[in-house]
Amino acid sequence: MTDTRGPRPSYEGYANGPLPGDREPASGQASGPYHPPQAYPSPAGGTQGGRPNGTEGAQASRMPRTGARTTPRTRKARLRVAKADPWSVMKVSFLLSIALGICTVVASAVLWMVMDAMGVFSAVGGTLSEATGSNDGGGFDLQSFLSLPRVLLFTSVIALIDVVLATALATLGSFIYNLSAGFVGGVELTLAEDE
Repeated sequence: MTDTRGPRPSYEGYANGPLPGDREPASGQASGPYHPPQAYPSPAGGTQGGRPNGTEGAQASRMPRTGARTTPRTRKARLRVAKADPWSVMKVSFLLSIALGICTVVASAVLWMVMDAMGVFSAVGGTLSEATGSNDGGGFDLQSFLSLPRVLLFTSVIALIDVVLATALATLGSFIYNLSAGFVGGVELTLAEDE
């Protein structure tokens, strides 16, 4: 049988020779990584092909691209409030309404003290007692009616009613929101990451 494939190359040099990474560079080639001339633009200072002129072995510094983004991009996420837990809404609204009731009582006490120091109750009370009094005397006494303990008691009752009503309305509102979110999908929020 005759071999028709032709002459085969000799592999003797490859078996005993150095590996491609161990070979000496050819004449005219510089050692180090290859930098193609079109990879780095030539600035006005005088570099060519990524290497400074006159120093062939020196490492080239990369120039930043002009179209590169310098400010970090803010990530945003679009989320949907699908359900509000009525129990958690009731707890939060109860605590907030208690805080609002305490603020109301303190504010009314401070306002009463300021008005009393300014003499508003005595001036208005004197006018009312003269207008409602008779010849025998004894008109409407505003100062005894609007005393500080009575004002604080009245404000505390209003704050207590406010706590009960605000808690009940917030819990009922969470139930209504859950029903409406089942139909329309809920409120959509866009959240952005803080820089």
